[in-house]
Amino acid sequence: MSVLPIVTYNDPILKKKTKPVSENSEELQALIDDMFETMYHASGVGLAAPQIGEPLQLFVMDADAITEDIEDEEDVGAIVFINPEIIEKDEETVKMEEGCLSIPEVRDEVSRPKSITVSYKDRDFNEQTLKASGWLARVIQHEYDHLQGVLFLDYLSAFKRRLHKSTLRKIEKGKLETEYPLVPKL
Repeated sequence: MSVLPIVTYNDPILKKKTKPVSENSEELQALIDDMFETMYHASGVGLAAPQIGEPLQLFVMDADAITEDIEDEEDVGAIVFINPEIIEKDEETVKMEEGCLSIPEVRDEVSRPKSITVSYKDRDFNEQTLKASGWLARVIQHEYDHLQGVLFLDYLSAFKRRLHKSTLRKIEKGKLETEYPLVPKL
């Protein structure tokens, strides 16, 4: 397994819709292993394939680090989502603070549906359906957005984005230090 460099917010791959994963393969399984290794190394709870430069409908997550100390939050462990589709969203929304490995040091509140139902293929390409709420739903929605070319910054007002402008400039120039590797700036 390898720790892969993470693409930052201004890379065009993060603004493109991804392609479905067509088949299971040794290469796909190795990519999934590398994605988990990268996510854990960066102390993240989710990582989408575009964040490591792969335009695939694939993300991994393990939100247990967040949910283990929260009452009424279920620990579900590490999960692989292949070709996910959110098939149901609660009308009630909740505002919570989010961050992103592709946008280090930037955090802000985003309003999202309180609960969702998602269908996907698991690591073994078996069809699954998961009803999620709380942090689990939030992480799934955040990572699912990456597959649609959407970043959590896109939910912020122009004013809120301006408040993060100096940090975003540091990221653009490759001058922000992180504990995990980033794709080098040209």
